[in-house]
Amino acid sequence: MASITLKAPLTGVIVPLEQVPDPVFSQKMVGDGASIDPIDQLLVAPCDGKVTQLHKAHHAVTLTTADGIEVMMHIGLDTVSLKGEGFRPRVAEGDAVQTGDPLIEFDADYLATHAKSLLTQILVTNMERVTALEPASGLVNAGSDAFLTLTTAAAGAEAAATGRTVSSEAILIPNPTGLHARPAAVLANLAKRYESRILLQRGNDEANAKSVVSIMALEVSQDDKVVLVATGPDAEAAIAAIAPELAAGLGDEGTAPAPAPATMEPDPANAPPPRPRSEDPSLLLGVAASPGLGVGKVFQLRRDEIRVPEAATDEPRVERRRLDDAIEHAKNELEALQAELHAKADPAKAAIFAAHQELLADPDLLDIAESAIAKGKSAAFAWQRAYSTHAERLAGLKNEIMAGRAADLRDVGRRVLGILTGQPVQEPEIPAGAILIAEDLSPSDTAKLDPAKVFGFATVGGGATSHVAILARSLDIPAVAGIEPRALELADGAEVILDGGKGQLRIDPDPAEVDHILTLKHKLAEKKQANLAAAHEPAVTTDGHRVEVVANIGGIEDARQSLPLGGEGVGLLRSEFLYLERHTAPSEDEQTRIYADIATALEGRPLIIRTLDVGGDKPLPYLPMPREENPFLGIRGVRIGLDKPEILRTQVRAILRASATPGAKLRMMFPMIATIDEIRSVRGLVDEERAKVPDAGDVEVGIMVEVPSTAVMARQFAREVAFFSIGTNDLTQYTLAMDRGHPKLGAKADAMNPAVLKLIAQTCDGAHAEGKWVGVCGGVASDPQAVPILLGIGVDELSVSVPAIPAVKAAVRERSLPECQALAEQALACDTAAEVRALVPSQY
Repeated sequence: MASITLKAPLTGVIVPLEQVPDPVFSQKMVGDGASIDPIDQLLVAPCDGKVTQLHKAHHAVTLTTADGIEVMMHIGLDTVSLKGEGFRPRVAEGDAVQTGDPLIEFDADYLATHAKSLLTQILVTNMERVTALEPASGLVNAGSDAFLTLTTAAAGAEAAATGRTVSSEAILIPNPTGLHARPAAVLANLAKRYESRILLQRGNDEANAKSVVSIMALEVSQDDKVVLVATGPDAEAAIAAIAPELAAGLGDEGTAPAPAPATMEPDPANAPPPRPRSEDPSLLLGVAASPGLGVGKVFQLRRDEIRVPEAATDEPRVERRRLDDAIEHAKNELEALQAELHAKADPAKAAIFAAHQELLADPDLLDIAESAIAKGKSAAFAWQRAYSTHAERLAGLKNEIMAGRAADLRDVGRRVLGILTGQPVQEPEIPAGAILIAEDLSPSDTAKLDPAKVFGFATVGGGATSHVAILARSLDIPAVAGIEPRALELADGAEVILDGGKGQLRIDPDPAEVDHILTLKHKLAEKKQANLAAAHEPAVTTDGHRVEVVANIGGIEDARQSLPLGGEGVGLLRSEFLYLERHTAPSEDEQTRIYADIATALEGRPLIIRTLDVGGDKPLPYLPMPREENPFLGIRGVRIGLDKPEILRTQVRAILRASATPGAKLRMMFPMIATIDEIRSVRGLVDEERAKVPDAGDVEVGIMVEVPSTAVMARQFAREVAFFSIGTNDLTQYTLAMDRGHPKLGAKADAMNPAVLKLIAQTCDGAHAEGKWVGVCGGVASDPQAVPILLGIGVDELSVSVPAIPAVKAAVRERSLPECQALAEQALACDTAAEVRALVPSQY
């Protein structure tokens, strides 16, 4: 053990690092130490050493001692933006200095008026070399007074702890939305495979690459230049493995907007619009989070803050054990919840709570809590401060998606805190017919809501992309996020109308308006029951034309649920559910078993399996794809299968083997086919694999019609395959050149646009000319307004969401085929989607 004393590099008052108003420093992401509020203007060396880094903005410098201790000094807060103005370095990188030597002069008056603060941070950045750190307090004089006293590990231990340091070349971040939650999680998981300490550096800022929260807090944007730095026994292997993945986008691709010129200053005109405010005192505005109408009485959902003692009652090791046990308990709860949701074939919800488990293992959260415990704080206080601080930082980020994850972090934090304190979150008694109003809801809160009691909810926080909104949509509960804060002032029991589709909350509505909506909801409920009662009757028009109505599913539970609702088979099995939430691709045996189980569950009904459809908006963490200017026009869908044929061949063999299951009626369908060459390549691959599975059944091969070229050349494609299934979501996107996920254009990407309908008509005409059938498996097939028009155009099969099966079958039975054909003819002559929809009145 050795002791090192660092002298004060400035004259001024010592400020504890935890009080620095910058979370990057206060949460010790860069290193540990203390801050000085300076009263002079010359930074001097706190020890003998070598200048190993001088930031180009001249606001920060790092010295390395002969013992290898790295001491970074950062003058002021947010001073990097001054680009060197107000600073004059007195040293250069590589210079040897002694204690008290001048390092950087700075203009304190200029910094005071142009920077956030003059607080100067002095940090030891390689804390793995330090076993204890004790800062001084009060006023210190530069170059003479002790500032930090360090106790370092023995030399042998140092060598084992540090090892070799390896840096990557500079990497330009290709991700269109930067390192948000998904790529950050992929990067953290990659880094955790290695023993070495791994940092992600961007200029003078750095993050722990094993921490999702730390990476997100760095707010790395597209085209930012970063460097990976690893120190440890496997540093070289870590950099060799992780750097290419980071450069390739970590499997995260999406439509990239044109970047603004680097020299331009931010334009205030392009700032996000302010939260909407209503001029009508009876109407509150927010963001549409989950569609639907809810009429009910306000129930204000408020959580009492758990109060915890700051001082520990036991020694640190006991407090740490208490925290470890609580975290382990919480992990078990989350694993059980995740398993329950997987058993219900609800992978979207399960993935949310898998992400919660990842947060519990976040090293930055644990480090902050451990640091506080070591200083004599209670486990509960240390944990509460750790997760609360990180949640506040996330909530303040500019990226809406990452800011929305603050609710996830608070949810996880409260779960552990409740276990620690013996005060688990009490579930409130929510009255029937409630419209919940809350500051925010956690994903756990939302997942437990009973749609029979809760008719809707509105939250001041959150947004349409939050996990809470996703859960609300899956539960079919109308929801509004970002509602005006005055909603929290509404009295319990006040009658309101919540319109989740418009993002509105109507206060004290007119009784006639309430009666109208209640009457409408009652009629819809009666119609729903009537549809369900007739669900097992075939979908036949009034003049006897039969249409097959099948289900879009994501797993075996969906298949089972479809049968009592009248499902006549499966028109789309999204096989991606087998590939998501895992680190390796599923094996051939695993796929064969699952496909066979689903076929058995369908009891002889047809099962169409779409081969793996990823890329663009659906990347896989273990299948990184190269950066593309526009991934939606690049390697996605079947193109990935042709580019990486081993994955496609394995899936094709699994489908062929499953087809030998007694009673199975399997078909395989390939996504994103755009050229004749592509389908011929796929057919050749299928024939090669079929030869390896001699007992395979008769498996028909079809394609998705998702791009205009396939629709335009439908007759030529029909000579190559047995059937078509039109994916209207992508067909609409590619026809109208509108990203369906775009916040401004998404609502305009309507499959009822006459241009899209004409492509559907061309597809039907081409297929029927060659004696082939056509299905529609996109979202429009589940839209009762669209059903008669699709029938009139010539669609033979409708593959719809499981809950929509009874309503779609009922819509088929309402008209004759000639009526549908007349509607289709009018629709094809319309100018807009709105005109088309006006032809078939909505039931809402």
